[in-house]
Amino acid sequence: MSRPILYHAFRSSASYRVRIALNLKGIDYEKRPLNLLENEQKTGRYRSLNPQGLVPTLEINNLRLTQSLSIIVYLDQMFPDPALVPRDPAEGAHVRALALAIACDIQPINNLRVLRYLSGTLMQEQYARDAWSKHWIAEGFQALEALAAPQAGRFLFGDRPTIADICLVPQMYNARRVSAPLDDFPTLLRAEENANKVEAFAAAHPDRQEVPA
Repeated sequence: MSRPILYHAFRSSASYRVRIALNLKGIDYEKRPLNLLENEQKTGRYRSLNPQGLVPTLEINNLRLTQSLSIIVYLDQMFPDPALVPRDPAEGAHVRALALAIACDIQPINNLRVLRYLSGTLMQEQYARDAWSKHWIAEGFQALEALAAPQAGRFLFGDRPTIADICLVPQMYNARRVSAPLDDFPTLLRAEENANKVEAFAAAHPDRQEVPA
């Protein structure tokens, strides 16, 4: 297998997820960073790789993969150890639900293109944009805490990291960037703390990525 190439952005939650998954699987890969503030993801060259103009894109095994959760599931199927989704159908459904609660219901309405629409077209000030983010994070985390707590251990499900934790850690990073209150979510905080002790998570952190000029 030739060395995979990840087109990513250092603060992008979706990119952060895929970096964690690649690290957990022990896959050596090349990073090609994009500057989202300069709209590099919207250029014709990048859109030829990913027509949505979004990050990440992973080139692996002569494939070009998009959408972070789809990429992570592919990696989990191709490189099954360690498993990121439990093989038991009921447990797998539970873990996927936790991951999707973040990746589909919290993060997309707080991402860069939504915030740009709020600030540009709708002319909302920074305080209003931060209030928007805090509201949706709080609402989403309340549900996630309730969903995860009954089967949580050191992580959101049991005592090994799963795709749910891969989605959680970047979202917690984003929550802190807007100073969202987190004290009411002990299960999420515990899982985040334990995940960040794992080098695969720590190495994927935005502060350890190359920032494009």
